[in-house]
Amino acid sequence: MSVKIHGKDYKTVAERVTEFHKEHKENKSIITEIIQFKDAIVVVKAVIKIGEDVFCGHAYEDIGSSPINTTSALENCETSAIGRALANWNY
Repeated sequence: MSVKIHGKDYKTVAERVTEFHKEHKENKSIITEIIQFKDAIVVVKAVIKIGEDVFCGHAYEDIGSSPINTTSALENCETSAIGRALANWNY
């Protein structure tokens, strides 16, 4: 389900990942890598591969900076990185 951000409809990362899997049945992958997870900082890199095409996204979160980042900063950061990689591929 889309959400409104600054008055515009925005597809969630979950929606975009579902579309990605529906549209690309073969020769595709989503790979994530933790770049940093220390000193209350999380940095994650996501790479989307479709055939020979590669799209990257990075995300940064401060642990404890919000209620979600108090308990799930790594998961939040990974989801954001995937969303950015998908956005770089126009999803």
